[in-house]
Amino acid sequence: MPTSAAELRPAPPDSPTGAPALLNRDSAEAYRELMAEVAQRIAERFARVDRPWTGITPAELAPAVDAVDLDRPLPGFGDALDEIGDLYLRDAVWFHHPRYLAHLNCPVALPAVAAETVLASVNTSVDTWDQSAGGTFIERRLIEWTAGRIGFGADADGVFTSGGTQSNLHALLLARDEAVETVVKNSETTLRGVEVLPRLRLFASPHSHFSVVKAARLLGLGEDAVVTVPADDRFRMHPGALDAALETCRGEGLVPAGVIATAGTTDFGSIDPLGAIAEVCEAHRVWFHVDAAYGCGLLVSRRRRSLVEGIERADSVTVDYHKSFYQPVSSSAVLVRERSALRHVTHHADYLNPAEALFPNQVDKSLQTTRRLDALKLWMTLRVLGPEALGSMFDRVCELAAETWAHLEADPRFETAAPASQLSTVLFRLKGGGDDVQRLAREAIAAAGEGMVAATRVDGRAALKLTLLNPETTLGDIVSVLDALARHGAKFQGA
Repeated sequence: MPTSAAELRPAPPDSPTGAPALLNRDSAEAYRELMAEVAQRIAERFARVDRPWTGITPAELAPAVDAVDLDRPLPGFGDALDEIGDLYLRDAVWFHHPRYLAHLNCPVALPAVAAETVLASVNTSVDTWDQSAGGTFIERRLIEWTAGRIGFGADADGVFTSGGTQSNLHALLLARDEAVETVVKNSETTLRGVEVLPRLRLFASPHSHFSVVKAARLLGLGEDAVVTVPADDRFRMHPGALDAALETCRGEGLVPAGVIATAGTTDFGSIDPLGAIAEVCEAHRVWFHVDAAYGCGLLVSRRRRSLVEGIERADSVTVDYHKSFYQPVSSSAVLVRERSALRHVTHHADYLNPAEALFPNQVDKSLQTTRRLDALKLWMTLRVLGPEALGSMFDRVCELAAETWAHLEADPRFETAAPASQLSTVLFRLKGGGDDVQRLAREAIAAAGEGMVAATRVDGRAALKLTLLNPETTLGDIVSVLDALARHGAKFQGA
C-alpha cells in the first residue's frame, strides 16, 4: 500500500513531445530550461528590432495562421517557439520602439515583466482568500496606496480590473444603482427599480471615452441616456453647461444618475476642470466619476499633480496602470471614495464567498470572479523603481509633447489641429493635404517601417495624432517620422 503523499499522487502526464505537460515540483528543471529559452529568444528579438512594425497586411499573414493544424502538436517546445516567431513576434507591433507614436500603448517596466512571469507561473486567482492569501493583501494595499494618491480618505476602497472600459462600467453600475435606490426610497408610491431605469441620465463631454456609451447600453439605460455636455475650445467639459443640463434634466422629470469627467481625453489629452465639476455635482447631489485612465500618471508626478486637483472629490475614479504607470496589459482599477457603494456588486455564493465568511474576499467587490493577480506587477515596479521614477517618465513624455507641438507650429510643412495638450498627445495635419493624403502618408510610413502614428478627426477633418508614452523617445525620433510623413505626403499630393 502507498505510505506517503508522494506515492498517493499520480505522476504528472507527459505531453506527446516528451516534455512535462504541467508545472509542478517534478517539472521544476524543465520549467527552468523553458524560461531560459524563452528569455533568450525574446532578448535576441528585442536586440534586433529596428522598426516599430513590419507593415504586414492581413492578406499576407492570415493564410499562415489558417494553415496551422491545431489538432497536431509540434515535435518539441523549440518548434513551437519557432512557429510563434513566424506568426507573432516577427510582425508584432513594438511599443518600446522610439518611433512608435500611435496609440495609448506604453513600453513596460522590467520589474513588472518579471512579476508577470511569477503570477502566470503560480496562476493565482485573486477572488477569494483561500485562492490568493498574500495576493489578496497585495491588491488591497495597492488600492489603499492609489486611493491615498488620489486624496481619498480611510473609507475608500476599490478593485483591480481588466482595463478602463471595465472600470468605467463598474463605476457607472454603482452610480446607476445608487440613483435607483435613492429614487425608490424617496418615492411616495410603491416603485420598482426597473421602472426608474428609463428616467436615468448620464452626463459626459463629447470627448469622453466611448466606453461611457457602451456602459449605458450594458446597464439597460440605452445610448440616448448619455447627455452630451458642451466643451470649451480646449476640449474640456464646461461646468456652467453641465449645471444647466442637470437643471433641465430634473425639470423634465428625469433623474441624473452620474457625471463622467475625463482626466486625459484619448484624442486631445484634455483634462476637464475637476474641481468646478465637483462643485456642480455636489450641488445637484449626483454621482461624480472621473475617468483618469490616461491621466492617472499625474498622481505620481511632482510637477503636474495640480492638473488633477479636485479628483479627490469624485465618488469613483478609473485608473489604467497599463498606460501611464508603464505596466503590461492588463492592469487597471476602479476606486470609490466610500466603500459602502461596492455593495451594489456584491453577491454571496455558498461555495465561494458566503456572507458569514471570516476572511477577506476580493470577489465581493468585483464584476469578475476568476481574476489574475495583476496587482503584483505594480507592486514589483513600485518596490524596485518607486513612484517618483514613474512620475518622471510621464512628465518627460508630457514635456516632449509640448516640444513637438512647438516644432510643428514652426514647420511650414504642417499645421497643428488642436491646441497644445495638457498631457502627451499632439494633433496635426500635413498642410495643404486633404483627408486622403493624411491617410495615405500615415499608411506609407507604417508599411515602410519608418514610424507609426494614429489618426482621428477634428472638426470633421482627418488629422494625424502622436500619442507619446515612451520616455526614451527624443524630439529627433519624432522629427524623423515627421520628415517621412512630409516626404510621402508630397508624393501623394502630387499624384
